[in-house]
Amino acid sequence: MRLIGVLSGLAEDDPETQPRVSAFVQVLGQLGWTEGKNIRLEKRFSAGNPARLPGLANELVQMQCEIIVAEAAQAVDAARNATKTIPIVMTYVGDALGPGYVASLAHPGGNITGQTLMATDQAAKRLELIKRLSPEIVRIAVISNLNASGHVFQRKEMNSAAPKLGIALQQLPMKTADELDADLQAAIDGQAQAIVTMEDPMVQSLRARITAFGIKNRLPVMGEFKTMTEAGGLISYGPSQIAMWAHSADYVDKILKGAAPADLPVEQPAKFELVINLKTARAIGLAIPQQLYVGADEVIE
Repeated sequence: MRLIGVLSGLAEDDPETQPRVSAFVQVLGQLGWTEGKNIRLEKRFSAGNPARLPGLANELVQMQCEIIVAEAAQAVDAARNATKTIPIVMTYVGDALGPGYVASLAHPGGNITGQTLMATDQAAKRLELIKRLSPEIVRIAVISNLNASGHVFQRKEMNSAAPKLGIALQQLPMKTADELDADLQAAIDGQAQAIVTMEDPMVQSLRARITAFGIKNRLPVMGEFKTMTEAGGLISYGPSQIAMWAHSADYVDKILKGAAPADLPVEQPAKFELVINLKTARAIGLAIPQQLYVGADEVIE
């Protein structure tokens, strides 16, 4: 029985948790690893509170897990602070190089490997999509996690791209979820015309509140992942988190079969999804341009 640790920043009962973990378990099964037969999963969830992650990571280390699968940057931070020897598989992080998770994408060189969104120009592309949505939008509030390394990378990318698009950004990074109400009020005070979210488990755990605020104040909310749009955001552009969880099983399989994480290249997603919520568009009175509508991968009616 091989013991695999799973460290997530979401709540165990979050509607997104089960599909992600199920996709991971399904691919493991296809590769010959069946839960309860030859592998056991120990799952830990911080429920949107990053402060809990170090303690949960230490639990997994003390249980002598062979591999720790960590979702997003702060879970990876907690896991690598807890162990320098147990292999860590990143389901996804925004930036794998800046915080030193790996030496290079091609040759990670340590005990960490997995998937990253860096160098995909995703953040700049999302600003371009907002301008295509409505050229009149020039003031955008950006909600992010102050302590997520990938969000630091994205904020720099957005700050560089915004002036070229005639956009003024109001950066509203949060240390904890308790700061959300103040950030949303700051967006109103700053006369924001739209809200963009950079998403990790902490921000995603707040998605219902963020999208409800957007609808109430007739502000389009652009998410990084489909989950924000499903919760009532107007539009999202990013890779499938379920697909990234599923692909993490490939890394686990290779490591269980003897591969070293130092030798497994960090990969970037090849497919990005554009999702539009027409119900939200009607609620906030915003018409979706036909070209954007036709180009969507999914439209929520």
